[in-house]
Amino acid sequence: QVQLRESGGGLVQAGGSLRLSCVASGGTFVSYTLAWFRQAPGKEREFVALVSGNGRFTYYPDSVKDRFTISRDNAKNTVSLQMNTLKPEDTAVYYCAADRDSIASRPQAYEYWGQGTQVTVSS
Repeated sequence: QVQLRESGGGLVQAGGSLRLSCVASGGTFVSYTLAWFRQAPGKEREFVALVSGNGRFTYYPDSVKDRFTISRDNAKNTVSLQMNTLKPEDTAVYYCAADRDSIASRPQAYEYWGQGTQVTVSS
């Protein structure tokens, strides 16, 4: 059983930056693909970024590519999401997710989830 806990959300003006972190406990951390998703009110959960177990493969949707960077530290069981040039449409609850069996951008593929952290970008 893997437990995930996010931190780092908050309120920021458009064009600003935030760094989200997620700490994992339980399981063998390096075995898990880690991902960030987000969900705005009234919208479906949306894929934001993923990183493979060894950290060598990352993937982003076009909506955040070149603005967001995912990274992991397997020694500290953490995954981070550096978000730059934030836009009001980035406002959402951001979730950390982990899965052992796949590298996927579908939320249904992920078995473990954190509670989420709110990111609000004002215009």
